[in-house]
Amino acid sequence: MNSRQRRGVILLVVSILCALGAFAGVLAVIRDVNSKVGPEKTAYRLRQDVAPYKELTESQFEKIEMPERWLSGTAVTDLRQIRGKIAVTQLEKGSLLQSDMVVARPELKPGQQEIAIMIDAETGVAGKIDPGSKVNIYATFKAENDKQRDQSKVIVENAQVLDVGKLTPIEEQGAGSSDRGGSAARRQGEAVPITFALSAADAQRVAYAESFATHVRLALVAPGGDTAIAPGDRSYTLDEDK
Repeated sequence: MNSRQRRGVILLVVSILCALGAFAGVLAVIRDVNSKVGPEKTAYRLRQDVAPYKELTESQFEKIEMPERWLSGTAVTDLRQIRGKIAVTQLEKGSLLQSDMVVARPELKPGQQEIAIMIDAETGVAGKIDPGSKVNIYATFKAENDKQRDQSKVIVENAQVLDVGKLTPIEEQGAGSSDRGGSAARRQGEAVPITFALSAADAQRVAYAESFATHVRLALVAPGGDTAIAPGDRSYTLDEDK
């Protein structure tokens, strides 16, 4: 073997050694990355903004893969976890879904029934009640004759709200008119459908008030403040302040 051939063999061996070294370096980098990143796991990201207390659907989320070590313990990895649940706060597009962002939708208890009524946006607690809230329901009734007085009554106390619908245009009876007195002036207004979980007796009271009361109003009960209303405070007439 002449000198030229020996140099060729040496260069070939050096090249092979360099290639092996580079390959070993790549393997080392991959092992280092894997040790820092780890295996990936499924997570879900919001495709759109979701308003508070609105029911969640699978179409609102997109599936992504993320390193497991980067996911918090509350990250939702299975969309079956959101079935029958609602958002507790405003959820922003692009946010990673966490289990503490959602709660179970309020449900009926044994003996309760679901009833929905339209609440005037001006006289109700528009924008301030949500599913799970507790409210007192007040109704005002006009006197049937000159010997009686207009009266406000608490018809249901600590009613549980199951759902709050969207603001809806309605045609309502004008102030001072009566369903019992022939034709009445009509005016346009807006109302919100509110769904309650009530006992049979309370559901009848609400249905009666919606049909015959001049107005039905809601009073939001503060958390932990669901104490019974004193009997003397359950009805009111203007004469009581004289």
